[in-house]
Amino acid sequence: MNTILLLNGLVGGVIFGAIYALIGCSLNVLCGVLRVVNFAHGEFIIAGSFLSYVLLTLFGLHPILSLPIVTIAFFLIGFGLYYLLIPRLAKSDEPETSSFLLMFGVSLMMIAAMMWIFEADIRAVEFSFDPINVSLLVIQDAYGEGRDGRVIVPTARLVALGINALLIIVLTYFLYRTLTGKAIRAAIMNREAIQIVGINIHSLSASAFGLAAALAGITGVVLAFVVPSIDPNGGQDISLIGFIIIVLGGLGHPVGALIAGILFGLVEQIATVFLPQAAAQMLGFIILITVIFVRPQGLMGRMTLR
Repeated sequence: MNTILLLNGLVGGVIFGAIYALIGCSLNVLCGVLRVVNFAHGEFIIAGSFLSYVLLTLFGLHPILSLPIVTIAFFLIGFGLYYLLIPRLAKSDEPETSSFLLMFGVSLMMIAAMMWIFEADIRAVEFSFDPINVSLLVIQDAYGEGRDGRVIVPTARLVALGINALLIIVLTYFLYRTLTGKAIRAAIMNREAIQIVGINIHSLSASAFGLAAALAGITGVVLAFVVPSIDPNGGQDISLIGFIIIVLGGLGHPVGALIAGILFGLVEQIATVFLPQAAAQMLGFIILITVIFVRPQGLMGRMTLR
């Protein structure tokens, strides 16, 4: 076994796992508080990537500097979309099914809009760091042939990992130490009970939708650091990963989403060292099916009696 390939797989797994964790956590907040199956979450992430592309192309703004603009813009969009779309779902007999169909329609509209604006071509967010690559580790005689091996990681990916780590710390603090964050967690546990103590569920839900949208936009910017190009049609694959993460971690459990995202990223990237790429992707779904059979509520979720 090639030690260098394995170590590169571990590093790549942590980097992609942190992105998956952020995707799952933001989607979990939305599903937990609003009971909305947001199939357009991946399109929000791709839209965040394209917004950073526009800010860089038109105004020369580095993606790191565009993060505050993307965050504010997507929070306001998410906040407004809640009042435009979500309250009407409460009148439905099956709000979760209706939300799935509604957000699937939003997903198709966003794909069409991005293809209309940017056409069907993939775009690259062209920026660079100095140095381009960083050597994290040197292993003597790594190949058994008297040659040293190096674990080399692009600087952009390390920056993406740092941003993700900071976001996860801030998000964890927000959810567990601030009054609004505790209210969001309480709404995930029991949406009806928190209204008894006087919490305005509509304002809280709109804030949760805005938070999820803002996190999606930030994830889109960070994703541009990791992947070479962005595709207007790539959002549905990202949404699928997000739903896998929240099922693995437990619906309504943000910390579970963080753990599941890291785990899924590590398994996916390390498996590519030993298996063909298609088989490596299949392994992630095998783990998902196994968790569903063994622990249907997810790794950190609680069993709900109905």
